[in-house]
Amino acid sequence: MVNDTTHHYISFFYLVGIPGFENFHYLISIPVCLLFVLTLLGNSIVIATIKLEPSLHQPMYFFLCMLAMNDILLTCSTSLKMLGIFWFNEHWIEFDVCLTQMYFIHTLCIFESAILVAMAFDRFVAICIPLHYATILTTAMVIKLGVVGLSRALLMVLPCPLLIKRLPYYTGYIIPHTYCEHMAVVKLASANTFINRAYGISAALSVITLDVWLIAASYIKILQAVFRLSSQNARSKALGTCAAHVCTILAFYTPALFSFLTHRIGKNVPPSVHIILASMYLLVPPTVNPLVYGVKTKQIRDRVLSLFSHLKIAEY
Repeated sequence: MVNDTTHHYISFFYLVGIPGFENFHYLISIPVCLLFVLTLLGNSIVIATIKLEPSLHQPMYFFLCMLAMNDILLTCSTSLKMLGIFWFNEHWIEFDVCLTQMYFIHTLCIFESAILVAMAFDRFVAICIPLHYATILTTAMVIKLGVVGLSRALLMVLPCPLLIKRLPYYTGYIIPHTYCEHMAVVKLASANTFINRAYGISAALSVITLDVWLIAASYIKILQAVFRLSSQNARSKALGTCAAHVCTILAFYTPALFSFLTHRIGKNVPPSVHIILASMYLLVPPTVNPLVYGVKTKQIRDRVLSLFSHLKIAEY
């Protein structure tokens, strides 16, 4: 507690983990640790492969590098504290550290959404206007899209911790969650939180609505262009280049939508189910993305296989 004339303000929060499953935290830590290791390994391999292979120095793979780096930061922001709770009972977290974790998690989620929009734009240009691909998606344009996406995320999430800092926290310090999530922290405040709730919902809805609309519009144009192709082989090849991106979109937005809905309108959903969904939303996509791109993208698959074959030969 911190004494401030007439009131006591809390200086720490207590992260419960998964409510109702406290006795199983050691078991739950096994898949969490596995996902964490696979995320670091898979995304590091993707980044190293693209860096080492000159033929992959193209806009599509630059965006993939951004996605991989973002996924590494996102999983580190969440998994390390989760494992601390599950393994060492490190439930306590300082107020400002909690807000910092919350800021990074939500910023990285919004940036990931922006990267998926940029990748959809890349596929749109490559398939619908291929003759202008090199002139539109230059290295400078890729950097600009990345900077704009990151700036949007940083600025949109910034009001959340600032608005929370103005709220008094007298008695509520127990967060029934595995990490510091915006609404979970807001609910503990000893004051009217209408502005915080309104901003959080409007920011989330605006990002999801805009980004999903842009991605959908890109793929409608892509499908129209693909089905105008006369060759079945050409259609299959064009759709094949989009397959990995579509899988990534589904892996990111589907659990995000479930988590968002259960947190706000799923009154009858058990807290443990919501926490598991919210945790899987942050842990699973970063693990799945490199696997999807490794399997679906021939250039990356071939480069990784050749790398491992060289390592095998070197051992002998």
